[in-house]
Amino acid sequence: MLNYITWTVNPEIFSGFISVRWYGLMFVIGFWIGYRIVYSIFKHEGAPQSWLDKLLIYVVVATLLGSRLGHVLFYQWDYYSMHPSEILKIWHGGLASHGGTIGIIIAILLFSKYVSHRNPLWTFDRLIIPVPLVGALIRMGNLFNHEIFGHSTDLPWAFRFVDNLPQWMSGAEPIFTAPSHPTQIYEALAYLALFGLLMWMYWKRNAEERSGLLFGIFLTWLFTARFLIEFVKNDQVPFEAEMALNMGQLLSIPFVVVGIVLIIYAWSRPRTEIKFTNQFAPENTKK
Repeated sequence: MLNYITWTVNPEIFSGFISVRWYGLMFVIGFWIGYRIVYSIFKHEGAPQSWLDKLLIYVVVATLLGSRLGHVLFYQWDYYSMHPSEILKIWHGGLASHGGTIGIIIAILLFSKYVSHRNPLWTFDRLIIPVPLVGALIRMGNLFNHEIFGHSTDLPWAFRFVDNLPQWMSGAEPIFTAPSHPTQIYEALAYLALFGLLMWMYWKRNAEERSGLLFGIFLTWLFTARFLIEFVKNDQVPFEAEMALNMGQLLSIPFVVVGIVLIIYAWSRPRTEIKFTNQFAPENTKK
């Protein structure tokens, strides 16, 4: 019996005049499901429906810009500072989840100031509920792309990935990596568990009545998982080899600290009772 899995799934669903990749499909499916979940939440609480469409635009733009700039600034600034035109070529890969998170935080602050006119924690507590599901789907997209995997291992669920992916996709014989930790799956499972917890806390426990609690749990769980999984994940860029903690871990620590502070803040304050109208508010509502 083999003690590893040989992964030979093609990243492209189909190719031709237009190529469609599993990664892009996972991204689109994630945002669509996330939209439907936030739609239900906004309707449940009687927020104006127009907020939802504006929020989608804010989040999509912030995610793409933040993720790309995060990769450029945190991981490969030496290269991109010499080749600035390459920054726009997002289709070549290079997205950082920490940068995406920072981008979304900035977007929500702007959304709260110019659209909802509510405390940003109101939006954070609701928006982050589907985010772990989106993250899990994106990590599965990374699995299809044969990227972001871990160190070699002899565990029976180790994966061998195609190391010469572009050549293999053009018809060459595959060259496989050593059996390695499928860290994409580890992260996806951690994110799915977080998604289930947040859904349960919102719909069954009314955790949104403690402002900042859901957002705090999201930050603490997600970035603690990311910090731990990084110990078995390959470095993304060469300079990380000389670091005690890699860039992903260093960037995760502030988010975990903020998450813990938000949890303490939420539990130190009384619940705020919310009336659930189960219908969208009139469009001129600002509260």
